[in-house]
Amino acid sequence: MTVVLDCANGAAAGVAPEVIRRLGATVHAINDEPDGRNINEGCGALHPEVVAAQVLRLGADAGVALDGDADRAVFADSSGDVIDGDQVLAACAIDLKEQGRLPGDAVVATVMSNIGFLRAMAEAGIEVRASKVGDRYVLEEMIRTGAMLGGEQSGHVIFRDQATTGDGILTTVRFLSLAARAGVTVRELASRMRRFPQVMRNVPVQDRAALEGAADVWQAVSKAEEELGDSGRVLVRASGTEPLVRVMVEAPSDDLAAHHADAIAGVVGRVLGSP
Repeated sequence: MTVVLDCANGAAAGVAPEVIRRLGATVHAINDEPDGRNINEGCGALHPEVVAAQVLRLGADAGVALDGDADRAVFADSSGDVIDGDQVLAACAIDLKEQGRLPGDAVVATVMSNIGFLRAMAEAGIEVRASKVGDRYVLEEMIRTGAMLGGEQSGHVIFRDQATTGDGILTTVRFLSLAARAGVTVRELASRMRRFPQVMRNVPVQDRAALEGAADVWQAVSKAEEELGDSGRVLVRASGTEPLVRVMVEAPSDDLAAHHADAIAGVVGRVLGSP
């Protein structure tokens, strides 16, 4: 396998390329020269389009983008399409279940997981246990329920049989090794779930705690959910750290998701925004 590895000029720069080479891959490392200031600067998991472009330029089989502290990884396939944490988690969960190595046939994911992930897990007979957004909450739920696999869309994946936290290098090894063992491309592996278009709007508000009692907002949410039916999903939540309300809509098309997200965000801004 030929792999482009974006080290984000961070913690994994001195280790990750050698790990992947020792497993038999031809590695083209990029952004692997940290100088103490260039970490995550226009590269890595925060900018997966960078590694995707290099995969296309070099004709590589796959790309991997780690983040600066190397606790997460996102991928790119040979066509330059980005593979996110939901797709990695789905492929690994299905494989572990098929091997009889997924305790309770369950996986932990956050409330932000794509509806395509939820559908893929349901079709595979895997229970999804939801946590709040953030890898610390994923881990807490894994420990509470005894789950051994969990993660989030951003690329944090926790293999609790081998690590106590997200580890981008371990995620890289597990995902690429799964593709090699199955004799498929990473694109084929990622296709085990269909990713629905997802649109996010962050709306500045005066009092994020007032969201719970904002009847007009929840009426707008109900309207969107009714129109989408089983073909989409709406999630509206207050940020835990900023004066924002986050509006997320998934739908069969980008235009439809944006239409509903903008409509709900408009009501949030009118009801909870600045006077």
